[in-house]
Amino acid sequence: MENVRGSRPDPGLKPQHLAAVEVVADLCGAAVDGADLDSDTVTFRPGDDRRSAVATDIGTAGSVTLLFDTVLPIAVTTDEPLLLTVSGGTDVKWSPTVGYHRWVKLPLLSRWGLEADIDLLATGFYPAGGGRAVLRTTPSTLAPIELDRRGALERVDVYSTAAAVLEDRNVAARQAAHAKDELEEAGFTTEVQRVAYPETRSPGSSLLLRGVYEHTMTGVDALGERGRTSEAVAEGAVERFVALHETGAPVDEHMADQVMVFLALAGGRVRLPRVTDHVRTNLDLLAAFGGDIALTEHQDGSATLRASPHPAIE
Repeated sequence: MENVRGSRPDPGLKPQHLAAVEVVADLCGAAVDGADLDSDTVTFRPGDDRRSAVATDIGTAGSVTLLFDTVLPIAVTTDEPLLLTVSGGTDVKWSPTVGYHRWVKLPLLSRWGLEADIDLLATGFYPAGGGRAVLRTTPSTLAPIELDRRGALERVDVYSTAAAVLEDRNVAARQAAHAKDELEEAGFTTEVQRVAYPETRSPGSSLLLRGVYEHTMTGVDALGERGRTSEAVAEGAVERFVALHETGAPVDEHMADQVMVFLALAGGRVRLPRVTDHVRTNLDLLAAFGGDIALTEHQDGSATLRASPHPAIE
């Protein structure tokens, strides 16, 4: 793999990317060249050994879910259960929160046979990190993924978290209550599922809105920021959820690119709200590894991905 993250202002492997390479190398006894910080070229030669349990510490607030995303596809191509324990950032920018994985991604993919769950042991916000979570997978057989319709919206679930040091300001409760008020004013049946104040190394907050539809789930998450009120965090998340709902798409734009590797493995079709740069990048990447995915763009800006099963799991 060459020119790793070449278009980014800080190209090459960063701590979470390096940890992902090392985790998969440990799982399959790989020989790896270029597994260094800032390396832009990596050669990865899988070995014959197999391990079922790996633990790693990213060492920063790097994304825990990035490592989970790296390992999840292995669960549908291996005959052994996997256990991955990761320390780092659980609720950080530019990546899905652990809550998004726990309450949107894994429940959605379980409908097509992926068997996995996450235990959250500690929450980690930027910059100190310190979060810790465990991914458990069992051997899974994926059915073709059919995500081209969503059906009626049953409800919107609200999950709100803030560091324990923010409990006296009711940050998580205010995020949840304001999101519920805004959603109900927009006409959505809403349930607050969780308000939590875990002990963390850095102050911070996160909010997840999960749309539960007849045939699918969608998710919108948001992070609190210094100088931004809990109500503003909630309003931003609700605005994005309403915009997503109005597209009629059965997946949110982030799930659109995350589901692509499973689509390439099992086959099927997925309708996307729009084609992002991540979707186009994943199309090229999956094609390089034998994936057969066709993209059809529609006049309304949405698109459909169709795939045949990959030989690796046929």
